[in-house]
Amino acid sequence: MRAKRPHGPRRQARMAGVIVRRVQDTSADASAVREVAWAAHGAPSGPPDGPRRAVLHEARTRHLVGTDPEGCWLAELDGRVVGAALSLRREGVWVLALFAVHPDAQGRGVGRMLLERAVVHGRGCLRGMLCASSSQAAVRSYRRAGFTLHPTMVLRGAVDRSGLLDPGDIPVHPGGTAQLHLLDSVDRRLRGAAHGVDHAFLLAHHDELLVADSLAGSGYCYRDGGAVKLLAATSRRIATRLLREALARVPDGTEASVEFLTAEQEWAVDVGLEVGLSVGTRGYLGLRGMRPPVPYVPSGGFL
Repeated sequence: MRAKRPHGPRRQARMAGVIVRRVQDTSADASAVREVAWAAHGAPSGPPDGPRRAVLHEARTRHLVGTDPEGCWLAELDGRVVGAALSLRREGVWVLALFAVHPDAQGRGVGRMLLERAVVHGRGCLRGMLCASSSQAAVRSYRRAGFTLHPTMVLRGAVDRSGLLDPGDIPVHPGGTAQLHLLDSVDRRLRGAAHGVDHAFLLAHHDELLVADSLAGSGYCYRDGGAVKLLAATSRRIATRLLREALARVPDGTEASVEFLTAEQEWAVDVGLEVGLSVGTRGYLGLRGMRPPVPYVPSGGFL
């Protein structure tokens, strides 16, 4: 889908008092993006998760403004930020990392203007990815942009360690910058593009990176507290081993979660059921020009 490029030296557009401009690499703009996203999608409740997530959210915004300034947009109404869209390009894949409109400003065309500008950043990309809530307004926008919406499941709950089966003979170990080439290779095989510079951000802001690399195949996953944020592997066997290891490392008393699982990720659902997690449905994985990567658990922020 092609959108008209906004005019003028400041690349601003106005409609019914709305101004759309690029996000600036400042703490004020990063905070504004977080506030409008939490107003639209719901803020996390209670410390210590809330403050930590605030720092992570704002750091991600500034990371994307640094790597993809033309893909990051804010909408203002009467001087107040009422919408935001953050997007990135990685080796031919365009990712919509965030799309939010404040409830008070919905129905004014704010979302359409933001999405038009973000989509321009993906011009020429054959593939696209996004994680979506169940918002009907957002669903309509994504369908108009050519995305196929795959309903997703979430695993959540306390880990029953008696269900952690014998991991077998596939070694899993903590990873770091020395494995970045391996991670990018797995990414390209599964989704057609590496995460590239985003891996440095993920390494800096998650508790650990777990890596498997053996004759049976390769893979990796990130764990942050109880959340498995991104998992990619060259086989279901490797993916299953990584997920079990990540869940085994969830601290006692911490709720585990694995989000955005499409029906193709039954291997992950099976692992979750084996360790006592509950299965629910929430949101969509939106894809354009591609099928769901398998085996793969996307990151909501970087896909």
